[in-house]
Amino acid sequence: MSARYHCIVADPPWAYKTRMSGGLGYNRPASGAPMKSAAMPYETMSIDEIAALPVPALAEDDAHLYLWTTQSFLRDTYRVLDAWGFRQGAILVWSKPPKGVVGTYVCSVEFCIFARRGSLAHKRRQLGTCYQWARGGHSAKPEAFQDMVESVSPGPYLELFARRQRLGWHSWGNQALCHISMNGFEECVSGLPKGNADHRHSESGNEKLTGGTGSAQSETPKP
Repeated sequence: MSARYHCIVADPPWAYKTRMSGGLGYNRPASGAPMKSAAMPYETMSIDEIAALPVPALAEDDAHLYLWTTQSFLRDTYRVLDAWGFRQGAILVWSKPPKGVVGTYVCSVEFCIFARRGSLAHKRRQLGTCYQWARGGHSAKPEAFQDMVESVSPGPYLELFARRQRLGWHSWGNQALCHISMNGFEECVSGLPKGNADHRHSESGNEKLTGGTGSAQSETPKP
């Protein structure tokens, strides 16, 4: 794990324990039948597992972190920030058209915590923290987000839980080239030998390291 990065984007597979049957977005079945709880159909990671990732060793002493999270895990996200050695800078909000019928207030946003370590200067100042990017595939993040990251934060760049390659970025995940070793965490991805992830690609269907809110399209539905 020799490479170190000034900018890291991470989209962890937060452990949603259940989902409601009846379709994506928790939509009620057309029959009007009550929705039922069902186990999530993909692998996730606990808060402790996410916090234990060796991100402090991957980040430069002066670095920026963009950590995706959702309403359900906002409190837990700060535990991860503390474990990774970053402090909150701003909360970026992705506002989307509402989808689903769960809760008193139907959530139509996702959050990305911009955090700092040390005193890395930004490349330019970004006005505003709320963005109305269009939805893509289920749980996919807009490419416009990483366009913005590149314009604000200096590289080199690393995306954790990546599911596709992006020019100019290193990545780690089970649907993209793994440019780094995570000192044993590769065992979460079948096909990546423990401690030997450099430039390997997983052929496995294991979704353990696919982001919970996603960085690109995935074949497995996310909450």
